[in-house]
Amino acid sequence: MDRDVIIACDFSSKEALYGFLGKFGDIKPFLKVGMELFYKEGPGMVRELKEKGYKIFLDLKLHDIPNTVYRAMKNLASLGVDITNVHAAGGTEMMRYAKRGLEEGARGNLPLLISVTQLTSISEEILRKELLIGASLADTVKAYAQNTKEAGLDGCVCSPLEAPIIAGLGLLSVTPGIRMEGDGKDDQKRVTTPAMARELGSAYIVVGRSITGAADPAEAYTRCMKEFIG
Repeated sequence: MDRDVIIACDFSSKEALYGFLGKFGDIKPFLKVGMELFYKEGPGMVRELKEKGYKIFLDLKLHDIPNTVYRAMKNLASLGVDITNVHAAGGTEMMRYAKRGLEEGARGNLPLLISVTQLTSISEEILRKELLIGASLADTVKAYAQNTKEAGLDGCVCSPLEAPIIAGLGLLSVTPGIRMEGDGKDDQKRVTTPAMARELGSAYIVVGRSITGAADPAEAYTRCMKEFIG
């Protein structure tokens, strides 16, 4: 299984992002562009990054009625990103429509389409008391992953702790909630180190502050790659 480290580029502007990337020299890491940066800079920045040779995980977590998600995904597909996603909570039909939109809108290679099962900020307590879901977190993730597979998607975003569940269904796992040894958890509830994520079967890990907040981001990225990939 191919593995890779994706850097969560949670920056407020393109200028901040390019300032960060300038610290990497000729290294072109896999980048996650999320809501904050995309809503500020728009699709033009994504096209620009692709032209510069970066792989992109466009993390917008589409979640709406099936036809709206289909049309949105058809537009996003034209950006040529490598991975994009939807919320599994939207249901199997919505996920099928998302895949169809991606297939119809893609130019060249078809991006991987993955679902978000449960955010890594969600705990068992939040699941029960706020979301009113009586099943356990593990059972909920497994059920959403099974729906993801039925819809024909490629994998799931999940905690590294749930990666074995996803792998058992034959799906790729893309796992945030990664911290280097000694780093704080911040707002994440379910976290592991890169080495633990590898042992648990993650295909991709998404690393943010452990790299973006490091004194030497390129060194931190290289260390993370060695720990996860070997």
